[in-house]
Amino acid sequence: MFIPSPSNSTLSPTGLWRSYRRVPASVLPRSWHKWVLDKGSLTKRLLQVANGSFEVRLVTNGRALPLLHERQALALGDRQQALVREVELCCFGEVWVQARSIIPFATLSGEERQLRYLGNKPLGAYLFQAATMRRERIEIAAFGDNAEQVFYGRRSCFRLHDKPLLVSEVFMPAILEADAAATQRYAYD
Repeated sequence: MFIPSPSNSTLSPTGLWRSYRRVPASVLPRSWHKWVLDKGSLTKRLLQVANGSFEVRLVTNGRALPLLHERQALALGDRQQALVREVELCCFGEVWVQARSIIPFATLSGEERQLRYLGNKPLGAYLFQAATMRRERIEIAAFGDNAEQVFYGRRSCFRLHDKPLLVSEVFMPAILEADAAATQRYAYD
């Protein structure tokens, strides 16, 4: 399973990416709010929740044509390629988040050149320590691999020195299971 991409489309969107002033429960169940709508560093949060049992698994990193909705979000031309990076964010050896980043080649200049070489390092750690980072609105969407299982995702355009990149993250049910287990554990302490 991975976020829809030309190479792997087993996880398909059930709707469009949309932003909301207030997100209705019919669009995003309350149990997902604290993960999907959080504006802080996801990397930092995963490290805290997993007590350091966190890793980034690089799935793909290379030149590719972004999907139409990604090109539109970044105002890229129809045939304009970008650096496309797909990773799995894992806690306790299990995939908790699938992420896809689209970095236009114009963004990969100056200090941001190093984004080409992140490998298994988290992009979030770089973004949230950058003094020039600005995050635009969070958009959300539902994804499903069948009629019974729905995942929720978010995406944001980030700007570094006013240069854009798009980060999309789809949250796996393991996150909610970990939250439930932690809540139950604290209830008994």
